[in-house]
Amino acid sequence: MQEIVMPFNNQAMALLCLLIPLLPLIGFIVNGLGNRKLAKGMVSLIGCGTVLASFLISIYLFVDFTANGSRPYTVDFYNWISVGEMQIGFAFLIDQLTLLMMLMVTGIGFFIHLYSAGYMSHDENFGKFFAFINLFMFSMLILVMGSNYVMMFVGWEGVGLCSYLLIGFWNKNTNYNNAAKKAFVMNRIGDLGFLLAIFLIFITFGSVSYPQVFTEAARYTGGIDSTVMITITMLLFIGAMGKSAQVPLFTWLPDAMAGPTPVSALIHAATMVTAGIYMVLRSNVLYVLAPTTLEFIAIVGIVTALLAATIGLAQNDIKKVLAYSTVSQLGYMFLALGVMAFSSSIFHVLTHAFFKALLFLGAGSVIHAMSNEQDIRNMGGLRKYLPITFITFLIGTLAIAGIPPFAGFFSKDELLAHVWQHSKLLWGLGVLVSFMTSFYMFRLVFLTFYGTFRGTEAQKSHLHESPMSMTLPLIVLAVLSTIGGFLGMPPVFGENLHVLQNYLAPIYSFASLANPAAVAPMHLDHATEWILMGVSVAVALVAAGIAYTMYVSKKQVPAAEGERLAPVHNLVYNKYYIDELYNAIIVRPVMWLSSVFHKVFDVVIVDGIVNGVAKFVMLSSRTLRFAQSGVIGFYILVMVLSIALILFLNFFIG
Repeated sequence: MQEIVMPFNNQAMALLCLLIPLLPLIGFIVNGLGNRKLAKGMVSLIGCGTVLASFLISIYLFVDFTANGSRPYTVDFYNWISVGEMQIGFAFLIDQLTLLMMLMVTGIGFFIHLYSAGYMSHDENFGKFFAFINLFMFSMLILVMGSNYVMMFVGWEGVGLCSYLLIGFWNKNTNYNNAAKKAFVMNRIGDLGFLLAIFLIFITFGSVSYPQVFTEAARYTGGIDSTVMITITMLLFIGAMGKSAQVPLFTWLPDAMAGPTPVSALIHAATMVTAGIYMVLRSNVLYVLAPTTLEFIAIVGIVTALLAATIGLAQNDIKKVLAYSTVSQLGYMFLALGVMAFSSSIFHVLTHAFFKALLFLGAGSVIHAMSNEQDIRNMGGLRKYLPITFITFLIGTLAIAGIPPFAGFFSKDELLAHVWQHSKLLWGLGVLVSFMTSFYMFRLVFLTFYGTFRGTEAQKSHLHESPMSMTLPLIVLAVLSTIGGFLGMPPVFGENLHVLQNYLAPIYSFASLANPAAVAPMHLDHATEWILMGVSVAVALVAAGIAYTMYVSKKQVPAAEGERLAPVHNLVYNKYYIDELYNAIIVRPVMWLSSVFHKVFDVVIVDGIVNGVAKFVMLSSRTLRFAQSGVIGFYILVMVLSIALILFLNFFIG
């Protein structure tokens, strides 16, 4: 069983653990209060420096953890909430999964912060931007470091708030504000499910602390697929559906591209949207007790992956293509979780963080050079003007397409191998998603960087490579996208070469006790593995070849805005009219109902009562004021009548 050392008495290490989220919080406070008072150089130094320091401390904790036998421990700071039997501490759990997420969040986060220093340098609210992304880092670290579900929920809500602030950062644009509100509202739907799950977890296990909950779950006597366990895991997954943009709560993510490009890379590609994956993975012992929920997760994952991939085929906004790609890849990750390929899912989370952050930052470099133009129909031939951006963007594309030896090949191949073992149908659909992913990504590359320039002369005169503060993160992420996959070498290359799987194995110890069959290793003969690998690569290469033929050899360009499209193309281009459907069946009825309540309940009843009381007081006071006539005889008469009334009442009633 996974050992949890409690309490942890090393005060120096406890302080280091606390500094990891605390430093970005300090950056938020200083930059938030300083805002326009601090020089931009100082803002950048504080914003980037605090995250870099957190990254370095995370590396130190990782090395120390490994050197000391990789024994998980909790760091208790104080008893945060104490209500009857509910005792919730402010505490961090340091184990293999936490350390991996900490390194990913702070490492990728630092390079995106560095990129932001160049990308946002001309923005008037430079200090406010860095304050917001520092606050995001704090919230995300609380989410992954917390030792109980309540702390996870606090971080969960924190990243939701930061998402709202950053999507609507350029708040003078009404459409951007609407996108921010849409993200906030849709995430609240999922958050309600998460909150209900926390209540039910406490009722069932008497605690919300991971060690206590997982220990009790490992010896749970309610049986596999009990009603309680299915309910808990389904409610948790509803939370994950909102945060990680799964059907039907996915439409907020593409609209979130309204935020600055570094926001897209940081929040909506590499970190925040993977919070749902982390939550399910952290709760693996609960999910192996509910195979029905896992099957549902697999179905939702593949439906999301297919739906988003088809939409990505027809998009012409460079960031929208990447946004739907993110939704599709998140579907892949949930598909892996659904077939209980837990290590494969987190492996793809890691490689996806590398190549998707790279792709978004590369898109930002293109947008920066194109004077904020995002339509790929107005680009073309940019590789000779932006050589570093082109090479790094191409590496990111090769990685996401699953071309060896780039990172995405290893994680996607392993994921699909697990799916093959679980269901041939799901595997076939997964390969179809892989084909579409390769096609729309190479379509994006060819339309953006190949051919002749299709923009205006003013844009052409402005074309230039981005500054070092922007290209350096691209180069680092390109290297990680190239070599990152070697953390998970497939069995055909030798046993025990999957470093990541071996490292994370203790995370599933409780799950193996609860349901030993659920976490059994994959058993495929080498011939089958080579065939599956070959099919995956061949599909990606064929899709790339088709894209090359269409957009380089034949020089096709997507139809201009307003041109007539084929019915199927039009359906996909308009995202299956899902937003319009939601507006028709949810938004408009709710708005109508709220209008009715306003007119009937608010105006007639509430305002009627309040205004009626006010009118009654005014009318009665206006009438009673005539009693104050100043005539002494009238006062004496009233006094005598009052005395008579008192005597009468006293005689007959008393």
